[in-house]
Amino acid sequence: MSDDEAELDLRALLRKSLGLDSEDCASTTELPVLKDAEFIYDNSIDVAVDYSGTKAAAAMIWAMMQSKGYSRETWSEHDLHPKAKDESTVKFIFTMDLLNFCFWPESPLDTGYTVDYRGERWTGYWSLVAALQRALDEDIPITDSHFWQDETECTEEVLHHVFRSASSTSMPLLAERIDCLREAGMVLYNRFDCNVLNCLKEAKCSAVALVNLLADVFPCFRDETCFEGKTVHFYKRAQILVADLWACFDGEGYGRFDDIDKITMFADYRIPQMLNSLGCLQYSPPLHYHIKQLRQIESGHSWEVQLRGCSIWCVELIRREILRCNPGARVNAILIDFFLYDTVKEQESKNMELLAHHRTRSIWY
Repeated sequence: MSDDEAELDLRALLRKSLGLDSEDCASTTELPVLKDAEFIYDNSIDVAVDYSGTKAAAAMIWAMMQSKGYSRETWSEHDLHPKAKDESTVKFIFTMDLLNFCFWPESPLDTGYTVDYRGERWTGYWSLVAALQRALDEDIPITDSHFWQDETECTEEVLHHVFRSASSTSMPLLAERIDCLREAGMVLYNRFDCNVLNCLKEAKCSAVALVNLLADVFPCFRDETCFEGKTVHFYKRAQILVADLWACFDGEGYGRFDDIDKITMFADYRIPQMLNSLGCLQYSPPLHYHIKQLRQIESGHSWEVQLRGCSIWCVELIRREILRCNPGARVNAILIDFFLYDTVKEQESKNMELLAHHRTRSIWY
């Protein structure tokens, strides 16, 4: 063995003894989402970020967040979000974000998938949360990965009952959601001893490590596509799972992530809609007309990739502008995303006029 080889072995041994080797220190891994979003922004021709609009939006968003007292704790204030700070809530959030995609109805005249629960009717994302809570109230262990794998107990009939609709519209992509449950159940069984907490343990309080782990071992979390000859990553549901844990557990215990600010905005169809209404995102005439006419965009189409990537980059610029103008502000992309989502839903409930959101059917968002 040469002196150089011996030195390398000694360095490797020292790093391992300090817990710094690459296999054991998952937090050293980078999250590719923001870098890919910037690449998409740099190469977009149908979606543009308006810098003056972004600066104005940053000031308005921060002022509104301050006036409303909007913070991480806002997440737990909703009646349907779980309140217990224990393992059952981790399992609930994992299940919720495993299935958290694509709720929009085919027609604007259609009320869409609707769930009756606790005397109210819930649509969109909240219809999923209500359906899960309703199932647990009915003693159906819908958040238990053992149950997902047991096709004698967790039958198609039972799952259709769990996700039954109060309207004439069934849950969109229900078959794909069932596939996600089955697949995730098998991965948890084979890789994590049927316990989602083992995913958190392996990530060692790193948001980046947990997102990358989920995308690596769960195919249904591997939200990536090709753009301009390059593989780009969004990881929407993996990131929002981390964000929900962080918000629910107040950044402690199961929600402790030492690098939480590396999480980006969650590229979906609602936040681009809100960013457009704020004058932050501008669309080419063909794309604008396509969205206005409520025409679908295929998953992976260049327009869809540009919408998602530019939205991530736009929210990052908003975050930077808020911090530039308000040094020390406690804000990150997660809180900006949560706030924009709540705002667009509030405006929608008041029948305020907005350009429609883009329409893409996929399991990614």
